[in-house]
Amino acid sequence: MKLFDSHAHIGLIHEDPIEQLIVVQEAKRESVDGILSICNNLRDFFQVYENLKTASHVYYAIGVSPSEVTNPGKEWQNQVEEGARRERVVAIGETGLDYFRKFGDKDSQIELFIAQLEIADRLDLPVVIHNRDAGADVLDILRQKRPRRGAVLHCYSEDWSYAEQALELDLHISFAGNVTYRNARNLHETAKKMPIERMLIESESPFMVPASQRGKRNKPAYLKETALFLAELREMDPEAFCAQIHANSHAFFGIG
Repeated sequence: MKLFDSHAHIGLIHEDPIEQLIVVQEAKRESVDGILSICNNLRDFFQVYENLKTASHVYYAIGVSPSEVTNPGKEWQNQVEEGARRERVVAIGETGLDYFRKFGDKDSQIELFIAQLEIADRLDLPVVIHNRDAGADVLDILRQKRPRRGAVLHCYSEDWSYAEQALELDLHISFAGNVTYRNARNLHETAKKMPIERMLIESESPFMVPASQRGKRNKPAYLKETALFLAELREMDPEAFCAQIHANSHAFFGIG
């Protein structure tokens, strides 16, 4: 069995470089042979990148999340484009919209989001999208600005009707540990109905821990529980399910 964690905030699990290496190596022992490292800001991206340079199974997304909209950093667009050309950087993100926390104002968030979609298109990279209480605006913007390499809605939390609209835009959908929660019926319906070719999975660590680990800080090593839950939900052989999701991940992020 091989798993690919399409969204892990390694720098938020541990700040210490040795502890970060332990986290990603532990995940490898639990069948997670690929991890996409996600950072909310550019300082953290460059720090984690340096810390994990020797971990060849770790890949990276670079971007500025909506949480940083009031202070994305000096010349942030140039930094994103420079960082995106580094080895094993395979996506732009996470970026998107978050109206729940009310970071900055909506117009500023939208401007930051669109700028990164345009960078992704210039660099021919896919985009990792954050959406919280902003679903309509996210889809409206993607209808106009979807990058050629596509986008994934990470840590999916909408319903099947929304997923149908996303799938019409050729988007991918990634499920995190919250899909394992008993009351997550909207997620269960979407995970059962959607084409498996568009599905990814993620830890979203250190958040969204799977049901059996609740009360702990999440980490990529727990991804297997999410994968096995989804395989059972779709009534698939676990090995076949994981092989398909692994292939989806490599194809979407352009990993050879």
